[in-house]
Amino acid sequence: MPVPAPAAPSPGPGFTPGLPAVPEVRGSPLAITVRYPAVNQLVSARDSNFLLGSVGSGDATLSVNGMPVPVAPNGAFLAWLPLPPATSPRYDLLVTRGADTVRRSVAIRYPVRRALPAAGVLRVDSSSVVPARGWWARPQELLRVSVRAPRNARVTLTGADGVRRPLVAPVPAAVTDGGPGTQAVPDSVTDASVVFATDVAAQVLADSARPARLLVARGSDSLLLAVPYVRALSATSRVVGALRSANRVGSDTDRAISARTIVNGTYKWQLLPQAVLEVTGRQNGFTRVRLDEALDVWVDSDEITLLPDGTPLPRRVTGGIRVAPLEEYADVVIGMGDRPAHHVEAEGRTLVLTLYGVQANPEISPLQGGAAGGDSLVRRMVWEQVTSDRVRVTLHLSQPAYGWLSLWDEARRAFVLRVRRVPRIDAAQPLKGLTIAVDPGHPPAGSTGPTGLYEGDAVFPVGLKLAELLRARGANVVMTRTSLAPVGLTERAVQSRRENAHAFMSIHLNALPDGVNPFTTNGTSTLFYHNTSEPLAREVQQALQARFGLRDLGVHYQNLAIARPSWYPSALAEGLFVIIPEQEAAMRDEAFQLKFAEGMVVGLEKYFAWLKREAGR
Repeated sequence: MPVPAPAAPSPGPGFTPGLPAVPEVRGSPLAITVRYPAVNQLVSARDSNFLLGSVGSGDATLSVNGMPVPVAPNGAFLAWLPLPPATSPRYDLLVTRGADTVRRSVAIRYPVRRALPAAGVLRVDSSSVVPARGWWARPQELLRVSVRAPRNARVTLTGADGVRRPLVAPVPAAVTDGGPGTQAVPDSVTDASVVFATDVAAQVLADSARPARLLVARGSDSLLLAVPYVRALSATSRVVGALRSANRVGSDTDRAISARTIVNGTYKWQLLPQAVLEVTGRQNGFTRVRLDEALDVWVDSDEITLLPDGTPLPRRVTGGIRVAPLEEYADVVIGMGDRPAHHVEAEGRTLVLTLYGVQANPEISPLQGGAAGGDSLVRRMVWEQVTSDRVRVTLHLSQPAYGWLSLWDEARRAFVLRVRRVPRIDAAQPLKGLTIAVDPGHPPAGSTGPTGLYEGDAVFPVGLKLAELLRARGANVVMTRTSLAPVGLTERAVQSRRENAHAFMSIHLNALPDGVNPFTTNGTSTLFYHNTSEPLAREVQQALQARFGLRDLGVHYQNLAIARPSWYPSALAEGLFVIIPEQEAAMRDEAFQLKFAEGMVVGLEKYFAWLKREAGR
């Protein structure tokens, strides 16, 4: 049964919701600084975009491309404007104050796609040909072959078998991409290009002596394009590889290989180094590996080493599944001879471990320890052979699922799922004796506000204040960053795990990509990755939103590298938008920095108080 979410707290006494007033800057020299976009910035918005910076003084007026733009009392500005025309892609800024006038122009660039007209000389985008170089696939696997060409052309593919196959273009749309009500533009006037495509077996593209060709024809004009060679993997033997982590920080406990559902997609699986898996494909710097007969995933090609031809896949058959209790955790030990691919999901008081490429053959699976021979944390364990080579082990816990580690015990040749117990929590002082990792986000990377306040610098004093408040409440604090110098994401996670953190609180400010209106989408949000972290994120979000009084953007799952470690609950607070002048100014105010820190402390306290009630510890 899912664990209920914490109840929403009232704002409570001791603070006034909202942001401080923006300090006034008057009479300062006029100076136009544009923080975004940079000169010659590539802008990918469709029709409007934002522009932010400072004019040096709050008593000036600003126009951009003839449109008035408000100036904040400190001279900062944020504008949401139509994109300048492609014939003159620049922003012209004019600042005035009395008789003083300052001008500046900022040129930008738009993505350029080569036009392929329907008339005149036949032109084809040869760089658009798919597949790309270096692809591998199974012989009978259907691959997409495509190319961008004028709509009124004909495109055919001739493969290694000599068969000519037509590529098909999409049916023309009634309306162009210009937006609702935009009239279709005749192909011959602008760009008549479409993507022609078909699907063929990899073996059709796999003969380097007879390479596949695309013929694009229109009237008497024609062009011949080479299709890159695709390696068709053997149908009678396997290609096998061993996973290896590109991360060189920490031990194997901290290293994992992230696997995705699609090439360059979001992470889903965290796999053990040295797991040996079958290779089934390769595309664009990623290698596809088979977890079991029903599931292939993609890993970075730099994180797998091919093994010699003829290397067999390991046979993974489990023996007994044992639960060995220790003071802070219980180990679920599954002997099977070789590292498996796996995945762990938590929901409420349940942990579900999926083992891929594995067959279960447990005899006796005792729950060791405790007065009655069992463990007080793992109350019941159920295993099932879901498919012929996939095993699911479900652990029913006496407490909410809190943290876990996936390990390989080489001495016992066993996979170990280390299940963490909820810590002892003092009802009167919920943070007393706990270890909290405080993570001031960035650098590297990060956003910058209109007056040049960099996100990493802005959140650092908030992190220091949060640490002081936590120590005053009896908590131990791990600071992932103790200066303004850059610290890698992996290093932050490794340090927190080694210090046995009970929670991880990451502090960030938000920004937006091109084409999103900052005036309608700014606010406060809190992010998490594992389900076990959602209650913490919700408490932090409620406390911050009550104090800031901004738009409530909610609590969201997001595939965050910093939140993927599973040993402790993690939350990432996007407290404000640094690109909004009033919110950037608030982050320079020490009283507001303290308010930010207090909100996170309240969220942490309420979370651990709730966790104590749920766990009875």
